Amino acid sequence: MTGAGPAGLFVGLCTLDVIQLVDRVPGANEKLTAREQVVCAGGPAANAAVTFAHLGGTARLLTAIGSHPLGRAVMADLDRLGVTVCDLAAHSPRPPAVSSILVTAATGDRAVASTNATGRELSAPAALEALVAAADIVEFDGHHGELALAAARAARSLGRTTLLDGGSWKDGTEELLPSIDVAVCSADFRPPGASTPADTVRFLREHGVAWAAVSRGGEPIVWAGPDGGGTVEVPPVRVVDTLGAGDVLHGALAHRLAVRGRLTAQGFAEALGDAAEVASRACASFGTRSWMPAE
Repeated sequence: MTGAGPAGLFVGLCTLDVIQLVDRVPGANEKLTAREQVVCAGGPAANAAVTFAHLGGTARLLTAIGSHPLGRAVMADLDRLGVTVCDLAAHSPRPPAVSSILVTAATGDRAVASTNATGRELSAPAALEALVAAADIVEFDGHHGELALAAARAARSLGRTTLLDGGSWKDGTEELLPSIDVAVCSADFRPPGASTPADTVRFLREHGVAWAAVSRGGEPIVWAGPDGGGTVEVPPVRVVDTLGAGDVLHGALAHRLAVRGRLTAQGFAEALGDAAEVASRACASFGTRSWMPAE
C-alpha cells in the first residue's frame, strides 16, 4: 500500500529490468526457453523506494531515466507503485540502463548484466536542499557519486538520517562515508584492507558511520554501533529468487528507521530484524514485485 507515512528520498540507480526464470544459465551459442519473465523498473535505489512506498511511506526517487520509450515504461511502473520520480535526465533521448537478469529456478541465484550508471554524470539539482528537507530519511546506493555526495552533505547539514546501501565498493565511497549515519553492506562490499564482515564493519565505523552492518544472504547479519554490536538472524525461507533482496532490505530498513527516534543498540538490531523478515519474504517468490500482496 502507499500512504502519507514517513517520507524517504532515495538517491541512485534506476534501470529497466528484464528478468527471466530459467532452468540453468545457457552456455556459449546456446538458446533456451525461460519459464517466466518479468519486465519492470529496477535498480537498488528504485527497488528500495518501491518497498518503502509499499510499507506505507511517501517515497521520492532522485535518479536518471530519460524520455526514451523504455524510460517512459519505467516511469509508468514507478508511478503505479506510488513512487514519485525526480528525473535529472528527463529530456535525454537515451534509453535507460537495461539490466538483463537470469534467475536459476532450482537455487534462486541470479546472473546480471547491466551498464548501471556508466556514462551518466549527474549534478545536484537546484531543488536538492528542498528535496532533502522534505524527507525523514535519505537512502543512497552509491551510484551517481557526485549527486550522492551533494545529497548526503545536505542531509547531514539539515539533520536528516542517512542510509547507505553498500552493494559494492565504488570510486567515491570513502568520501561519502563521513556523511552516512547507517550503512548496511553486502558481503561483496570490500573496503580497502577488509577481508571479513568484521573488517568491513570496523572500517565503516572508523570512517564516521555510527551504525554499520554486513548482510550475508541467509546467514546472520553482523552489526556494530556506538553502544553495542552483535548479529541478527535472517528468517529461513525456501529461496525462489534472490534478485533485489538487498534492495528490499534497505527499503524496509529505511521505513523502520524513519519512524524511530534516537537509535539504540536494541532498536537498531530490531530494525534490522524487521527488515530481514521483509527481505526474506521477497526471496520466496520470483521477481521483485510478486512478494507484495495485490491491492
